Amino acid sequence: MSTAHWSTMDTRIGPFTAVVADDGAVLASGWTGEVTELTTLIAPSLAPSELTEKRDLGAVSDAVRRYHAGEIGAVDDIVVRQKSGEFRERAWDALRTVKPGEPVSYAAYATLAGNPAAVRAAAAACAKNAAALFVPCHRVVRTGGALGGFRWGTDVKRWLLDHEAV
Repeated sequence: MSTAHWSTMDTRIGPFTAVVADDGAVLASGWTGEVTELTTLIAPSLAPSELTEKRDLGAVSDAVRRYHAGEIGAVDDIVVRQKSGEFRERAWDALRTVKPGEPVSYAAYATLAGNPAAVRAAAAACAKNAAALFVPCHRVVRTGGALGGFRWGTDVKRWLLDHEAV
């Protein structure tokens, strides 16, 4: 039996909720006040059997507050746990190497993930990313700079990119 904890906090762009395993790893996160929008994103093999609300998630809550206050690198060292196929997991790892203020195209992202021809698979990895912010899928844009999609809305994606712009 595994237990996870969740918390919602107010940010400058709306409520942000994170689901965190007992060991502190982020299982899911995003700009929503509804934890059920996140629990469905967690891979079945990682899904907790028990979920409890906590006012504060320690290092994760601290990192979210610091990020939204302008300390962009605050989320970089937070451990994330996601499961999927080999390419998708490699693609999520690659997302964590995309620097703030330097968004990449989906084609460049596919190359970072190890398969330049897998542009659609790279886009799907962004769409299936459960740990928004900590795995910064918002840093992937269309060729030419158009925003493309984002689970939490293009207004949130635009704010994040502007917030991170150097």
